[in-house]
Amino acid sequence: MREWILSEVNYGYVKENPYEVAVLPIGATEPHNLHLPYGTDTYEADAIGSRVCEAAFKQGARVVMLPPIPYGTETNQMEFPLAMNVNPSTMAMLITDLVDSLDQHDIHKLLILNSHGGNDFKPLLRELQGQTAVHLFLCNWYAATSADRQAEIFDSPGDHAGEMETALALAYFPELVAKDPETGELIADDGAVRPTRFEAVNEGWVSITRPWHLLTTNTGSGNPHPATAEKGEQLMATLVERISGFLVELAASPLDEQFPF
Repeated sequence: MREWILSEVNYGYVKENPYEVAVLPIGATEPHNLHLPYGTDTYEADAIGSRVCEAAFKQGARVVMLPPIPYGTETNQMEFPLAMNVNPSTMAMLITDLVDSLDQHDIHKLLILNSHGGNDFKPLLRELQGQTAVHLFLCNWYAATSADRQAEIFDSPGDHAGEMETALALAYFPELVAKDPETGELIADDGAVRPTRFEAVNEGWVSITRPWHLLTTNTGSGNPHPATAEKGEQLMATLVERISGFLVELAASPLDEQFPF
């Protein structure tokens, strides 16, 4: 039994050992080029979440990881078979219900650990501000949390099923990565993407919801072939150090009138 994993602990333990902080990992179910499993985002969320909670717990933080949510918003990938969409409004209702449950059980600090770029939770945090006693924090681990280290570790991290995600898969769920049985090479294309006809969109100062079937060939965005398990382990070490450190601080911080300032 890992005491920081809710799905593994029992009531006998929980009633004698209350928690201070909950972590909710959120993934997705969608294709990831030809070589990574549909559950890649959820496997990543689980691998990262369990390790950061373990590190924080072993430093004395009363933190618990909730079971990962394996679905996300897939409206831009629906041309690909079995991309399983949950609309943002539906996801907001689900998270709101879970927040209400935490409030009922006197856990008033929640970190949403998001592993899917199609999920946008900042509007939900704004909506729930002042409506619940639970204080919500959001970590998109693939973005600002690790951006500086990504530039050091990877040739090019990639946007979806590229080098970074493939490296994590090789390190933490390698049995699910498709390889040529003779050469050991990844069964994947190079993750090339098409530019739009608008330079403003291509340069990033105008944004759109990208139709993934027009953007990519096999859903991959970013070249996965330079990935290694060692690169995935390097990234994980950074994520564990940074996120667990935050959880330790969060657990120790009193919920006074000035929180979180």
